[in-house]
Amino acid sequence: MSLPQEDPQKDPQQNPQKAPGTDPEPGAVSRRQLIDGRLVGADATFASLNPATGEVLGHAPEATEEQAREAVAAARRAFDTTDWATDTELRYRCLDQLHSALVEHREELRELTIAEAGSPRLLTYAAQLDEPIELVRYYADLLKNRSLVEDMGVVEYQGQRHHRWVEWEAGGVAAAIIPYNYPNQLALAKLAPALAAGCTVVLKSAPDTPLVTLTLGEIVARHTDIPAGVVNVLSSSQAAVGEVLTTHPDVDLVTFTGASPTGRRIMAAASDTVKRVFLELGGKSALVVLDDADFKGAATYAAYMICLHSGQACAITSRMLVPRRHHDAIVAQVARRLERVPCGDPNDPKTYMGPLISERQRDKVDGMVRRAVAAGATLVTGGEKAEGPGYFYTPTLLANVDPDSEIAQEEVFGPVLAVIPYDDDDDAVRIANNSIYGLSGAVHSADRERALAVARRIRTGTFSINGGNYFFADTPFGGYKQSGIGREKGVAGLEEFMERKTFGEVVA
Repeated sequence: MSLPQEDPQKDPQQNPQKAPGTDPEPGAVSRRQLIDGRLVGADATFASLNPATGEVLGHAPEATEEQAREAVAAARRAFDTTDWATDTELRYRCLDQLHSALVEHREELRELTIAEAGSPRLLTYAAQLDEPIELVRYYADLLKNRSLVEDMGVVEYQGQRHHRWVEWEAGGVAAAIIPYNYPNQLALAKLAPALAAGCTVVLKSAPDTPLVTLTLGEIVARHTDIPAGVVNVLSSSQAAVGEVLTTHPDVDLVTFTGASPTGRRIMAAASDTVKRVFLELGGKSALVVLDDADFKGAATYAAYMICLHSGQACAITSRMLVPRRHHDAIVAQVARRLERVPCGDPNDPKTYMGPLISERQRDKVDGMVRRAVAAGATLVTGGEKAEGPGYFYTPTLLANVDPDSEIAQEEVFGPVLAVIPYDDDDDAVRIANNSIYGLSGAVHSADRERALAVARRIRTGTFSINGGNYFFADTPFGGYKQSGIGREKGVAGLEEFMERKTFGEVVA
């Protein structure tokens, strides 16, 4: 089923004027922002490109700073003057409606996600779409079944009996800012628990994938009973809108996913009003292959992990740590597997790796690879911009990488695997922890206890043992060090959007 389009003549505010030179092509996608229960445009638009072709896919409203302030005001009003924050039955019903509507529009969202994010079709059946939709179901059920009161019992104090308990309350107005790589997952991992908690939300899309996020806003507006102002969705290619959200005194908390340097700036900006901030930031995760591991299995894991969504994922293992005496043999196995990864048209069900999001990102990746080779790394395979339309980059393997070099320390966000030799288990742990990041990691070994011993010494928020998957709706996700603060998903993800209020009363 296709989403109905608003008639722009019904409301002049819903008829944005196109910026010069940005007239949409026939069939181009057009979406509206959601502000205070109304679907609105803006005075200007910006183009969203299909990264597999480089062609204009559609146009999104260029939100103004004033519209950002209007969205915050709407969210503040909805939180302060309605019973959204206290009516759990209403919130459950609205989340249930949202889940049903997302299921109903799943195929339209799938096609749009493939076209705008460049996601391979097969990935939309997992973390790009189907799993995020089920996050909404998870948080609806969690709201229904979880008590928001924790009884602390009665104690004797100064001759009286005191009953204590803790109640969980909504955190307030939440500003949610997301990047481009997994637009459905990132939006719904913030929106669903925020709504379950009783927060009101201003969600800002990524400039590279605004249409997917705006579609989520349209679904909220048209297919749920969520009151006006509870959910607001903005699109902008300008930093000023994000600055409004992170500094506005009426915003109580900020949740951001993206690059660590931006996360640092958000923390600084939010400090003036002492907002709660939780961040899911970058990663430079290490895959440690111990000398008793199945090298073929580890090589397959490494090759397909680095190509997952073209390496545009914060938690993938982009450093592969291998025993020095087995370095060349493991590198050869990884190279063979990388050369067999199905790359190409993301619409093709057999494609595993599609394009990078933009020419800008591809140039960044290519520049980092070239500097790595100049610094002494061995280019084993890849390292080239693919010919033809779109922003494709060949799966790339770098060997004999210096653990202190740029390519081993900085997040690439592309299909580039750096192989680093180590001497023993202690050396592997040292190299793995030699990073400002601590988001994820992995270890392969035939000895489970040895693998766990290594894993527990590496300072990261998530970890895979012999290819195990930790990424589910009920498992908290987040990092140590400069990979972030707080957790998404699971009960922990709900609690990020809530406040604890402690009570005490004298009882007979």
